Amino acid sequence: MSKKRKSRGRSKGGKGRSDTVYCSNCGASVPRDKAKRVTTRLNLVEPTLARELRAQGAYIAAPTTTRFYCVSCAVHYGIVKVRAKAERRGW
Repeated sequence: MSKKRKSRGRSKGGKGRSDTVYCSNCGASVPRDKAKRVTTRLNLVEPTLARELRAQGAYIAAPTTTRFYCVSCAVHYGIVKVRAKAERRGW
């Protein structure tokens, strides 16, 4: 059978089975090394107020949120793009 990608769509190498995570959009169970990970910072204070507070020397915490997406949801939301055959192979 032909190989579509050099990594077979995974980043595990020869480690065996990896644990699974759930897609943040559709809830599908996806291997952690195959899922597309998106980390964003959540701003709890609006930018104009944050600027004034920083000028006074305040520290404003911005917690990070990590979301995992299955490949189909990542393509749908534009997190990853559909690539040409030569680009996918990476040989």
